[in-house]
Amino acid sequence: MRRRLWLLLGGLLAPCAAGAQPIEGLYVSGGAGANLLMNQPLTPSPALGALGGGNLQYNAGPAFEGSVGYAFGNGFRLELEGDEMMNTLSARSGAALPSTVSGSTQDYGAMANALFDLDIGSRYVFPYFGVGLGYQWTNFGNLRVGTPAAGSEFTGNGTAGSLAGQGIVGVSFPVPGVPGLSITTEYRFLGLIGPEHFGATLGPIGGAGHAIGTQEVSDNLNQMFMVGLRYAFSVKPPPAPIPASASQAPPAAPAPAPMRSYLVFFDWDRADLSDRAKEIVAEAAASAAHVADTRIAVNGYADRSGSAAANQALSRRRAEAVAAELVRDGVAKDVIVIKGFGESHPLVATAPGVREPQNRRVEIIIGAGENDAQKPQT
Repeated sequence: MRRRLWLLLGGLLAPCAAGAQPIEGLYVSGGAGANLLMNQPLTPSPALGALGGGNLQYNAGPAFEGSVGYAFGNGFRLELEGDEMMNTLSARSGAALPSTVSGSTQDYGAMANALFDLDIGSRYVFPYFGVGLGYQWTNFGNLRVGTPAAGSEFTGNGTAGSLAGQGIVGVSFPVPGVPGLSITTEYRFLGLIGPEHFGATLGPIGGAGHAIGTQEVSDNLNQMFMVGLRYAFSVKPPPAPIPASASQAPPAAPAPAPMRSYLVFFDWDRADLSDRAKEIVAEAAASAAHVADTRIAVNGYADRSGSAAANQALSRRRAEAVAAELVRDGVAKDVIVIKGFGESHPLVATAPGVREPQNRRVEIIIGAGENDAQKPQT
């Protein structure tokens, strides 16, 4: 049984996913609940004869604990605990003869615990687990085990102590609106490491007995189910909300709209708009209606089939024709910047005198800034 206890305690030390805890610094906690004291074997002794042996069985009883601890802020906590458990004897099983029983036990002591809190992504639920090592005393309060068939009983009294270990699994629930305060629920498994001995007397049932030395009891194993409160002193309340008037920052300047461009192509040595060219200009005008506080650059170009001077003038006329169509489509005249670039900045590089349709064009740039409207787009 003791080997199984230590395997359980060791398992609780297994590494878990790293997490953060809701508290850091000094804290206090306390809890109360029920304790189940498991069956305790009575070691047979020659003095007791047929009255000895069997297992003592107990009723569920109350359990209490109080702790002072320190949380390191990385999930780990250390604490010192004081505890007390009380149970009354209910029966003896496994004895050679039927028995009557009465009396109680009281366990109390101090434990040093190491715990780890898990962050599962919730502000209101924090599981935790840990182990503890310490020392526990057991006070045997007038235990009477009688054997009516033999007309005898033995009585046990006294206090015995032993090293003890425990495993802890719990969940804490921070209380909204009360910084530092949490409700805790826990399961604890506490066991004394060695057997315990108490003074025993033997005599007739209900009569005076005589001392026969000590009686050994082993496997003092307790299962506790606790509910409690924990308060961390260093948890700060959330900052007070900033008044709306003070928290309103000046509105950020809107980001400039992305530039969009449209190409309108012309026949050789012409500056009038084809039906397809008018459709493209109408699309550009509709797009410009959704852009506020911007410039529209209208840049004209020509191919290299004429003289540089003629091409410069032709590119300007083409840009003016497109700008006039934009105005007819609803674009404000004062946002349009017209520029003719002649045969410079061709889309397709050619030799002088070559008629290249893609270089006979006007480019409409919507969203251009004050300076961008003056720049040719290639």
